[in-house]
Amino acid sequence: MTTRSSSTERTRIERPIVVVPTYNEAENIGRLVPQILAQDSRLSVLVVDDNSPDGTADVVRRLPDYGGRVKLLLREKKEGLGQAYIAGFQWILANTDHDAVFEMDADFSHDPAALPQFLREIAVHDLVLGSRYLNGITVVNWPLSRLILSVGANMYASMITGLPLKDCTGGFKCFRRELLEVLPLDRIKSDGYSFQIEVNFHVWKRGYRIKEIPIMFVDRQVGTSKMSRRIIFEAAWMVWALRFKRIS
Repeated sequence: MTTRSSSTERTRIERPIVVVPTYNEAENIGRLVPQILAQDSRLSVLVVDDNSPDGTADVVRRLPDYGGRVKLLLREKKEGLGQAYIAGFQWILANTDHDAVFEMDADFSHDPAALPQFLREIAVHDLVLGSRYLNGITVVNWPLSRLILSVGANMYASMITGLPLKDCTGGFKCFRRELLEVLPLDRIKSDGYSFQIEVNFHVWKRGYRIKEIPIMFVDRQVGTSKMSRRIIFEAAWMVWALRFKRIS
């Protein structure tokens, strides 16, 4: 893979932060945040909540580390996963000195125990991606139809865009701050699958160092999936737009 820099010099990450977007995740977020913080004393968490009617934000405010290692960005309404991440990234870049930024789901489909491995790899890469398909298929509790959809979507996205990734659509990843600073965050409007594909595409086309690592993905046990037909259709046409996109 073409990289921005061929250097393998390790740069210790000192102030990583995990962005967790939420909408009606009151049953999960109070358990998830402490588990994230327990993985490494350097980690902080930014919960980006879309004004959840179930009181997710109130659960976050009651956490012991709220105002310290736990932060909350409250948005007025639900605007989708992609825009929640963008809002979180932009807030971090404008208001903090965090040097690495994670994406992570709120529903325990992403295992907090994997965070230390991401931290080791981000020391020598610009973007680390958690892959469900790097060493076979490491997905638990998905119905066969959902698994076929996901595997097919990744094959389709790679074929059309040229992305040299096994998992283009996964949402467990870590960025170096310098990378986020050069991405056109204000121009990325996609959501769901297509948000992940679009961000990965921008990183790859700019020649930054990308590393995929294997993760175990476990389908949510509490709450409701945010997947919809709109998200699937958006991803289907987005890859063609990216194929002919001029990156600047």
